[in-house]
Amino acid sequence: MKIRATTAEDRDAFVDTLFAAFARFPVSADETWSALELDRGLFATAEDGRPVGTAAAYSFELTLPGEIVVPASGVTAVGVLPTHRRRGALSAMMRRQFADFRARGEILSVLLASEALIYRRFGYGPATYTHRLTVQRHQAAFAVPRTASGSIELLRRADCGGLLEEVYDRYRRARPGALSRPHRWWAAGAGQPPVSEASRYIALHRDAEGVPDGYACYSHTAPSTLTVDETIAVDDVVSTALARFLLEHDLITQVVFNQCPPDHPLRWQLEDFRAAEVGGDTDWLWVRLLDIPRALTTRGWFADGELVLDVTDAALGEHGRHLLTVRNGEADCVPTDREPDLSLDVSDLGSIYLGGTAPSTLVRAGHIRAHRPSAVAVADALFRGERPPHCLHWF
Repeated sequence: MKIRATTAEDRDAFVDTLFAAFARFPVSADETWSALELDRGLFATAEDGRPVGTAAAYSFELTLPGEIVVPASGVTAVGVLPTHRRRGALSAMMRRQFADFRARGEILSVLLASEALIYRRFGYGPATYTHRLTVQRHQAAFAVPRTASGSIELLRRADCGGLLEEVYDRYRRARPGALSRPHRWWAAGAGQPPVSEASRYIALHRDAEGVPDGYACYSHTAPSTLTVDETIAVDDVVSTALARFLLEHDLITQVVFNQCPPDHPLRWQLEDFRAAEVGGDTDWLWVRLLDIPRALTTRGWFADGELVLDVTDAALGEHGRHLLTVRNGEADCVPTDREPDLSLDVSDLGSIYLGGTAPSTLVRAGHIRAHRPSAVAVADALFRGERPPHCLHWF
């Protein structure tokens, strides 16, 4: 099995191979893959040179705790033809990707896992979570008073792509776990709404000075249902104003809010706590550390402490023991031969890295081994972020 890089001339063959791996047929009008960076794609090829597997990566930025933004490769379009599975093609492509990412100087990689069983063995761990909230309009009375919060303008998606791009970029830089949406995505209409140019209404919020600071992307879907693709807001006041706007829509019996973060306050804002029904609770962004010392010293920290982490990375055949010391928000991470406080897989380190999964949860689940009980409380305090991480970008 050979691995080679793809070029722009390979686009049709790449898409055809990818779709065949999932028993699907490409749709000519489908713009989902229009933002592919084919200079970062890979083919696994058979002996005669035919492509039998694909993998690609997007060039993103990821926001870490502390509002620190770092480059991150977003792994996507991974597939192997059913005629060539179980022959090492996937492993070979993943190893090549890791080498390429490290050559770019990146400290981590991310992906959305189509199957949870596949990617943990390559060192990725679920790091952000999302759910949907469904609210019946007759139960949508707010318990909190309405506050002045600027104005809302109703637009169509086709008329405001540039504004959405600006608002999203402002939002994602302040939200841990959020990914950038490069301009080429908006320009190509790639992915899913509102990045794509699919017909949608946009409720654009402006502050008192008229500066856009939030939006909700929505459409009328099932009978009497308003479905909200995503709500972007720079603060809770804007988020609440947009939620009120959507829940006051005429001739609608229910509103479905997709891609809600774990700390969404809507259930607590309604008079009837049960009015917002939670569903679709799932993992979203998976994180894989490629340079553990640099990753740990790059993110922001909000407590002081010291831990010795014994980390196994089977996918790369690596093992290291790291002394993490945090003082006054600054971290130092160096090799050590001290006895470990925690032993864990690199995938588990990816899960706790953004603060969305408590180390104690993984200790209780049997993933992380604590060598002294007090180390668990220290780890929980250290890895907790300023707020739960959340990612809603699809790629």
